[in-house]
Amino acid sequence: MMNANKNTVIAASIIALGLFFMGLSVKSGLENSLKDERIVSVRGLSERTVPADKVVWPLVYKEVGNDLATLSKEVGLKNKIIVDYLKSKGITDEEISIASPEIIDLQAERYVSQNVIYRYNLTSVITVSSQQVDLVRNLISAQGELLDKGIAIVSGEYDTQVNYLFTGLNDLKPDMIAEATRNAREAAEQFASDSDSKLGKIKTATQGQFSISDRDQYTPYLKNVRVVTSVVYYLKD
Repeated sequence: MMNANKNTVIAASIIALGLFFMGLSVKSGLENSLKDERIVSVRGLSERTVPADKVVWPLVYKEVGNDLATLSKEVGLKNKIIVDYLKSKGITDEEISIASPEIIDLQAERYVSQNVIYRYNLTSVITVSSQQVDLVRNLISAQGELLDKGIAIVSGEYDTQVNYLFTGLNDLKPDMIAEATRNAREAAEQFASDSDSKLGKIKTATQGQFSISDRDQYTPYLKNVRVVTSVVYYLKD
């Protein structure tokens, strides 16, 4: 019985020692593998300057008075003048939307003097949303023609700013990603050459998000499209 127990202890000890040395061997192998792994991390950039393909132009004007019915009629007449003007210049009905006027009762305002000359302040907004960017840009430059018709378009405020958009990103993505990847590889090849190495396979690759911004503050109708790709390559002798 004692011999059996002794044999069991010896066998367990042998197994434990075997597992211990096997663990040391695996650890040593992993450490050597990590030491032998040589990589280079690079980024590739692709940029395009493209014209906006959509424009949103809010035409805002204000009317003041003391009689809502009269003001409502005046706004209706001026809205028609603006719409007729836009259509005469080539803007279609589908590109024009008219919002309900915003009405402020100045006598009801808590922080406004009760001695106001005009009780009501109406703001009317007609929005042009069009892909005819060049046409709308010309109309914006010539909007003084509406002043000759008795309509003063408000400009310079946050909610009256013209918004230029670029919606064709999906058409650019394949070529830009390919260009960014090529640029990353060129940088990696240069690094490999400088370090007397050769470029191996890709270990990891990450495509950054596309960004669209104004090229500059003076030409918001020109957009800068940008993407950065990050790639990690193996290096070999």
